[in-house]
Formats: sequence, C-alpha cells, structure tokens
Amino acid sequence: MDNLLFEIIGELVNPGTRVLDLGCGEGELLDWLKEHKHVDGRGVELAGPKVQRAIARGVSVYQGNLESAVTDYPDHVFDYVILSQTLQETRDPLRVLNGMLRVGKRAIVTFPNFGHYSVRWATMWAGKAPRTDLFPHEWFDSPNIHFLSVLDFESLAERQGWRLEKRVFVSKQKQITAFPNLMAEVAVFLVSAQSK
Repeated sequence: MDNLLFEIIGELVNPGTRVLDLGCGEGELLDWLKEHKHVDGRGVELAGPKVQRAIARGVSVYQGNLESAVTDYPDHVFDYVILSQTLQETRDPLRVLNGMLRVGKRAIVTFPNFGHYSVRWATMWAGKAPRTDLFPHEWFDSPNIHFLSVLDFESLAERQGWRLEKRVFVSKQKQITAFPNLMAEVAVFLVSAQSK
C-alpha cells in the first residue's frame, strides 16, 4: 500500500514546495517526495532507530514528539504538513490537526478507515476488538487509540470549518469512489483552513 499512498500524496504535493512529515518513520515518503517532486522536506519521528535510518537515507529528520513538534514552528512556514497513517495513534488528534493547519498552508492526512466492512464484520462476528489484515494487533498491543472512519473525519472537518480540497479512498491497492465509509481501507484528505 505504501507505493500507492506515496503516488497519491505525490499527486497532491506541488513540486519544489516545503513539506513537513509528522511521524515520518524511516523517511521513506520524504525520500520519495524529494526524488519525484523535488520538495524541501523535513520530518519528525519519535523512535530513535527510525530517525537514524531516515538520516542515513539522506532525509532531514529530527527526533521528537509529533504532537508537540507543531508548536515549534511559525505560522505557514510549510506548504504541506503530512500526517500519514498516524492520526489514530495521537493522544490529541484535534490539537495535532489544528497545529498542522497553523504551520502549513495545507495538511495531508491519511488514516486507516475503521468504518471498513471488514472491521465491522470482525467486530460483529467475533464480538471482540477487530483483528483484520488492516488491523492485525490485539486490543492490548495496538498503537491505535482513536478509531475513526471516513464519516468521522468529514464530520470533524465540517465542525471545524476546514475545507476538504481533495478526498481519495483506497481499497485493495486501488482507488475507489463508491461508498467510501464502507469500502475504503485507507482515506487520504487534502485539508486547508477556511479563510476568515
């Protein structure tokens, strides 16, 4: 799924722009964007070994908590702030999202859709926390602490007055358009703050 997500995110990012990737892991996405879109990229990652591998890859990454990292930057210093497959693991998602929209002109958010039919089925059938290919963890060792769906995110955006500039939904390595809350495994949103 990573390659497809890289391509989707790459379609949303204009060449030569400034990008901050929060929770960047080993810097694979930043490296891809640097190579294909010639971005000026920075990353934040909590895990030291991942930071070392990102730096060895030639990506500018510092070790830190992504939730506090957004407070370290001035307003609109980045063209894009990316949070890929990490929103559900943050302690205070709304604070992170608002911070992203403060330091970046646009935010790109990707997350696993907990509204996907396989998650619904696994919960209903087993009567336990779902374990699927998309969510292979047991409830007690899962990094996921917030369980959101496409509709949850869209509802939050509406309440916050954010503009959803683009929505892309993925299932089984393909983009889909029908019934995304039920059929999408992963959602990708390009978000901007409404001008006041």
